[in-house]
Amino acid sequence: MKCFGYTLNLKDDAAAIQAYKEYHRQVWPEIEQMEKRHGVTGLCIFLEGRRLFLYLEAGDDYDPMAAAEEYMRDVKCAEWEELMRSKFQEPLPGSSPGEWWRPMESIYNLDARSLQTK
Repeated sequence: MKCFGYTLNLKDDAAAIQAYKEYHRQVWPEIEQMEKRHGVTGLCIFLEGRRLFLYLEAGDDYDPMAAAEEYMRDVKCAEWEELMRSKFQEPLPGSSPGEWWRPMESIYNLDARSLQTK
């Protein structure tokens, strides 16, 4: 299993943050179907203030770049992303042009460490 962490900001607007939460209480089925089709076995988004943290688990053959490319070719997924980006999200300060969800470095994994000590 592979795991990934990504981070992003929401716009500094309480109403927009609340609307973002509402959208994620009723994620479009096409979005969830596409994630599962790519082999995603777990996906959680956490919120602190306006900072988002996305945690993703997938099989060992998961390729995040290939998954992202296919995801954005899907009409409904591209529509969802455009909605999220235009109304709610903003890149972190210092992001490269076009960089959205910024990958985070994994510095500790209890499960991986447990396997190494056996």
